[in-house]
Amino acid sequence: MTTALDSINNRKPRVRFAPSPTGPLHIGGVRTALYNWLFAKKHGGTFILRIEDTDQQRFVPGAEEYIIETFKWLDIDFDEGVHIGGKFAPYRQSEREEIYMKYAQYLVENNWAYYAFDTPEALDEKRREFERRKETFQYGTLTRASMCNSLTLSAQEVNDKINTGTPYVIRFKYPDNHEIVVEDMIRGTVKVNSSLLDDKVLFKSDGMPTYHLANVVDDHLMEITHVIRGEEWLPSTPLHQMLYQAFDWTPPQFAHLPLLLKPDGNGKLSKRDGDRLGFPVFPLQWKDPQSRETSSGYRESGYLPDALINMLALLGWNPGTEQEIMSKDELIQLFSIEKVSKSGAKFNLEKAKWFNQQYIQKLSVKTLTEQFLLILKKHNIDAPAEYVENIVALVKERISFINDLWEESNFFFIAPTSFDEQIIKKRWKEDTPQRLKEIAQIIGETSPFQRDSLHNAISEYITQNNLNMGQIMNCLRLSLVGAAKGPDLFEIINLLGANEVVKRINNAISTIAKNNI
Repeated sequence: MTTALDSINNRKPRVRFAPSPTGPLHIGGVRTALYNWLFAKKHGGTFILRIEDTDQQRFVPGAEEYIIETFKWLDIDFDEGVHIGGKFAPYRQSEREEIYMKYAQYLVENNWAYYAFDTPEALDEKRREFERRKETFQYGTLTRASMCNSLTLSAQEVNDKINTGTPYVIRFKYPDNHEIVVEDMIRGTVKVNSSLLDDKVLFKSDGMPTYHLANVVDDHLMEITHVIRGEEWLPSTPLHQMLYQAFDWTPPQFAHLPLLLKPDGNGKLSKRDGDRLGFPVFPLQWKDPQSRETSSGYRESGYLPDALINMLALLGWNPGTEQEIMSKDELIQLFSIEKVSKSGAKFNLEKAKWFNQQYIQKLSVKTLTEQFLLILKKHNIDAPAEYVENIVALVKERISFINDLWEESNFFFIAPTSFDEQIIKKRWKEDTPQRLKEIAQIIGETSPFQRDSLHNAISEYITQNNLNMGQIMNCLRLSLVGAAKGPDLFEIINLLGANEVVKRINNAISTIAKNNI
């Protein structure tokens, strides 16, 4: 099988990502774009963004802008495209409408396509006729002779219908009993007989080309060398291969990527799976312009772009090593289409969180502090930057998302007003209030006031009084935090300061006594 490297020895690759603006971009589409980008970068090629909007009925306002914003956030750069131009502009298919008709006419004139005048009612009746025989109707080599088209009508009848405005489509004409061979960089040789295929519509009655014609024409005109796309387009590839043959053009190399699967591996990952299991399937938050329904996005859920890229890269591809954390430069260096898997890749939410946690840990305390100060502002909290930085340094290793900073450390800014009843029932004894008051006195008198001296003083008190270390420490933490959570207890005491700690201990004692817990 010819490899990607063989084909680019004499020519740098030109690849494209060509989404349709029919709604938010699925995370699987992001992975497709990522693989194209990595391939182009690896081989010094060109990466193009083309918008395929020939199906105007499915066009959704804002979808194109959403696509562009996604890759801006991910810092995946295009060399040419709808938003930046290039020598093959325009890159929006609806602006290339005049280009396609001449190619459709060429196919008709050269016996590779034909006019079909069948009405929707006639097609429905033909389908019912086949259903009655328990067969499936297919408009192709075995049935076209019984339909209303330019293959069964005289030239005069065809001209009359066109001249009088009778609606028609242009269908591709497969050769009879022809074996079509497609070489795929991932799947190897794919063969299919033309008798098994539909004579697909290439030009619709509304005057717009279908995806199939526009896609092939644009790939040729834009000099695309490699078509790297999702597995769902594999059934269309024999038609595309035949279109290249019909036009006498050299086809690009095809590579069909495996599907992103549900976490249980049973079917393609969908928005419904995300809603059901509580994770995003879109890169950015999306608000449907019609239903007004809002769908979550990875950006708004707190994922870092580099973490998302790293995670997606390994869903269906592996460099052949145990390494999992890879920078963009490392991904580019290691990426190879030949190492992409044929089988689908199961989405793993916990693994996605793990990747994000790994990248969060790479961020400096200063960077996280800047982000946390913005979060605190939303909570109407104005705290000194140095204090916030100390807190971030303390809880950084406990977070997987930047928003976790608030959950892990809010008690540093807001004293607890309620206390975990389970801890009280398990740990709070009759003498606990007195013991905590004595500890509060020790804390107020400890000098120097720092983590180690506080630890030594309180530990010594507990040992000398033959107290249960776990019980006292849990009750002390409960008083300061309100629950059995948080980082090192003595670091908490050190950061809160003696006055605040004493105040919180006294408040916990009075609140728990008052509520008779």
